Formats: sequence, structure tokens, C-alpha cells
Amino acid sequence: MSERTTTRRRQLGAMMRKLRARKGLTLEEAGQLVGVSKATVSRYETQAGPVKWLVVDALCREYGATDAERNAVVSIAKNARQQGWWSPFADSIPESMNLLLTLEDEAVRESHFACVYVPGLLQTRAYSTALQRANEVPLAPAEIERLVDIRMKRQEILTRAKPLRLWAILDESVIRRVVGSPQIMREQLDLLLEANDSPHITLQVLPFAKGAHAAALGSFVIIGGPEPTLDVVYVDFHTGSLFLETEEELERYRLAFEYLQAQALDMEASSTMIHRARKEL
Repeated sequence: MSERTTTRRRQLGAMMRKLRARKGLTLEEAGQLVGVSKATVSRYETQAGPVKWLVVDALCREYGATDAERNAVVSIAKNARQQGWWSPFADSIPESMNLLLTLEDEAVRESHFACVYVPGLLQTRAYSTALQRANEVPLAPAEIERLVDIRMKRQEILTRAKPLRLWAILDESVIRRVVGSPQIMREQLDLLLEANDSPHITLQVLPFAKGAHAAALGSFVIIGGPEPTLDVVYVDFHTGSLFLETEEELERYRLAFEYLQAQALDMEASSTMIHRARKEL
């Protein structure tokens, strides 16, 4: 049986392409610099077969990568075959989720803008279960439980030894929309209030009164790698997901998030609004 291409290999390929493009080298030129063929460089960028971390290291040096960038990429190359905690579920979850879990597992920070539902990393089990039950495609109870288990497991990145630094901006509709029942929603709002007291979580609410804003088209996540140049934007649509990684795309979403930070309430005022929404349930 051929070895399954891991999502770490996909991430490695994307990073290698980005660094080479930034240097302005062709595949052939890059290969000549380190004594490998054009096909080898292409293989490293397209996840077609195994990689040698020494070659990855040499390419990064020729690409002018910073020490932090090179160390991050080489680390992924060394662990390209390593499977994450979600590997037992890999055959039954979408490839986009497989990639998202890998990126999150290695991320150091995430910037979320949510305009419909509470971000998965901050959901209670009951809230998450209610969302799955509302799916337009009916799911069996066992499937719902499995999906919720995965979501709850994801949240462990917030409590690991070096927790993820999370900054979440929630449209007011997120805290007003009753998911499941008033009791489920009260418990969810309690968790958001608790999260906003965490030293590594920042939570802001964007009130309706602010009107039009920089991300009116939908929710997005900026997944922060060990180096800003390794960041990836994740956009989840009803019909699928996008992972954006070009400098132009990253800059666009970073700028949008900065505008949202400026428009949203500060942490104290946000907690006050969440308290008010809870009281009104």
C-alpha cells in the first residue's frame, strides 16, 4: 500500500513554493544551486514522495530564508511522516479539515473573525452538538458524537504546555443567535466570559451599531506559523474551504483583522455586552 500523503507534506510543499517564489528562482535554477534535479525540487513542492531534510535545509539557505523560517521548515520536513492525534479519523474527515488540524497543531497563534457561530475552539460540547444536529444533511447520532469529539480534542491546543495565542472577534450576531436552547446558549456565553479572562485569549465583540465593516463577506481565520511568512488564511464556505498563503492574500486579511480590532469593543466592554446578552436570554 502506498504511503498516505500527510498534511504536513502539503504544508511543507506550500512553504517551499513560497520561499522559492519570493527569491524569484525557477525550479531548475533552485535545483542547480544545491545539486539536485528540477524534478526533485518540484517533487518537494508537490508532496510527491519522500523528502530529505538536508536538501530542504540547503534550499532554504539558497532561498534566503531567515533562521527562524529555515528552522520551522526543516522541523516540518523532519516530521513529515509523523501522524497527528487525528490520524485515526483521517479517512472519514474532509481533506480540508485534515489540513486545518495539522496547521492548528503547529500554530503559535490564531486570529479569528466569526460572523455566524462561535469559533470551534471556544464552543461548549452542547453548543457544538446543536450545530451538528442543525446540519442540512441529517447525521446519525454516532457521527455527530464523533465530530463533536474531534472538535473538543482540537481545543486542547489552548491548554497545552505552550498554549495557542488566540484572538477572536465575534460579530454581535454570534452572541445573539440562540443555538440549541436558551440554556445551551447561556452556558456557551459563560464559556466566552471565562475565555476572556484567560491570559492567552483575547475576545472582542463587534456591535451591530458599528454598521458596515472590513469583513462583511464572512468569517476567516489567520493561522499563525512559527514565522509570519508561514501564516495561512483559512476561509470556510458553505460549499468548501480555502487555504490562502500568498503575501497579497495574507496582507489583505491581516489588514481586515486590524480594522476589525479597531472597530470592535475592547475586552472589558465586550464582556459587558456578553453579560447583557446572557441576561436577556
